[in-house]
Amino acid sequence: MKNRPLKPVTTTIARAMLAILLLSVVTTSFALLTLASSLNDAEAVNVSGSLRMQSYRLAYDIQTQSPQLNVHLDMFEKSLFSPSMAALEHWTVPTNIKKHYYNLIGRWEDLHPLLHNGNERLFLSEVVNFVDRIDQFVYELQEFSIIKLQVLSVVGGLGLSLILIAALFTIHFTQRKIVTPLNQMVTASEQIQEGKFDLTLDVKSDNELGILAGTFTTMAAELGKLYRNLEMKVDEKTRRLRQANDSLQVLYDCSQELSQSRLSTKNFAVMLETLLDIEGLTAAKLIIEESTGNNTEIIAGQPSGNNWHYHDLELDGQVLGQLWWQDTLPCPDKNLIENLSHTLARGIYYNRAQKQSEQLLLMEERATIARELHDSLAQSLSYLKIQVALLKRQQGQEDQNQAKAIISDIDNGLSGAYTQLRELLSTFRLTIKEANFGEALVEMLKPLEEQSHALVLIDNQLSSLSLDAHHQVHLLQLIREAVLNAIKHAQADEIIVTCQQELDTVTIKISDDGIGFDPASEKLNHYGLAIMTERASRLLGNLEINTTKGAGCEITLQFQPEFQG
Repeated sequence: MKNRPLKPVTTTIARAMLAILLLSVVTTSFALLTLASSLNDAEAVNVSGSLRMQSYRLAYDIQTQSPQLNVHLDMFEKSLFSPSMAALEHWTVPTNIKKHYYNLIGRWEDLHPLLHNGNERLFLSEVVNFVDRIDQFVYELQEFSIIKLQVLSVVGGLGLSLILIAALFTIHFTQRKIVTPLNQMVTASEQIQEGKFDLTLDVKSDNELGILAGTFTTMAAELGKLYRNLEMKVDEKTRRLRQANDSLQVLYDCSQELSQSRLSTKNFAVMLETLLDIEGLTAAKLIIEESTGNNTEIIAGQPSGNNWHYHDLELDGQVLGQLWWQDTLPCPDKNLIENLSHTLARGIYYNRAQKQSEQLLLMEERATIARELHDSLAQSLSYLKIQVALLKRQQGQEDQNQAKAIISDIDNGLSGAYTQLRELLSTFRLTIKEANFGEALVEMLKPLEEQSHALVLIDNQLSSLSLDAHHQVHLLQLIREAVLNAIKHAQADEIIVTCQQELDTVTIKISDDGIGFDPASEKLNHYGLAIMTERASRLLGNLEINTTKGAGCEITLQFQPEFQG
């Protein structure tokens, strides 16, 4: 290759490191082998020395006819054939030591039978010679250990010296061939940082650093050219960035206007005034189309002539109006105008959807009022109308008791209708100030608890995040109706309201310890239960009423909020 170094730095350093590694491995391996072979030397010397003392003890036992003779014989043989002595047969042990050890074993095998043949005196005469051989054996073992330690010291010192020489060579080579060129390049980099690109590095090496120095010099010259070209482009980039920043500011201001809770023509006028901040725009006009043909037109700026451009305000395939503008040089950013058109289209769509939602809510509430009036007052008034007709028939008859009974029914019906009217008015006047379901529930039940001696307990484990405004209103109204019925009719001492959610199912329970009632004997058109059933059906839920006379009442509502969306 053209730029391949003749003497790579990595190769030289790798060879030096490899030499150091090999020397370390050789020295360490020799030391480990020597130490491994010396592990048994000390024990062998000690055991050999004990053989002398045991030999004299055997002689003493013979002379004194000690009963411990056999025991001491066994101990002598265990020492002579101990593992430390048997290890002397290893290949690292010199031949003369092995031979001497085998001679000791052979001499003992000659002396040992004398003790059993009654030749104790002959044994005693040979003990001195046997002990001399043991002394010579111990001396040879000690000399062998000393020689191994001396060889280990020489080899270790030689290996350490060679490792030191290789390390010094590596340091010198690194300083001369790597550190010095790198210092020159660091100085050159500082000059480049100061804007001085005309430089030359004096690095004469046939390795990677020499090639890098030459490449660095060439790169500095090229950087000088690029730096001068970059200075010429900075002003253009700065101008574009300023224009982009202005565009982002316009989009942000328009988005802020769209974040208002209620949009009006004033908001759209402000957005048009913001649009004129774009460089090149002189006038803008917004036309909002209506199905009746009465289009709304909003103008900002100072129009001049008829040189207009326009862009349709389209959302989901529906044209909601047009954005018209007049411009001069420099021409405004077309993409920005297109984005603003989409923003205005979303604003118009949001305004219409907001109005439609308000109308639907109003119509829904009116329908609720109509249903609840029909289920309560309408039936009571119908009942009173029938009673009045009966009363008219009794005017010409002499049965005054029946007329009084009818008048009493009319009076009770009027009282009941009046009570129902007051309850409906209280229901319609109920306001929910808190967005949090738990706080709204406490606020709603607090005045009801003050109207009765019953203790109202609330166990709410339901998160407001799982409920939208539609769910929250109907749940609060249903709970209020159930608690109100318990206060009025159940004669309860304790009313418990439990709200919880398991997986996707919301469960609402209202239980009391009152007198309860028999569902079979109650009026099928009781307006309180009818209202609760109606609200449960609007939640697509299931309402259950569990009660028996004298055993309290429990009302359970279950529904799944996700199915409502």
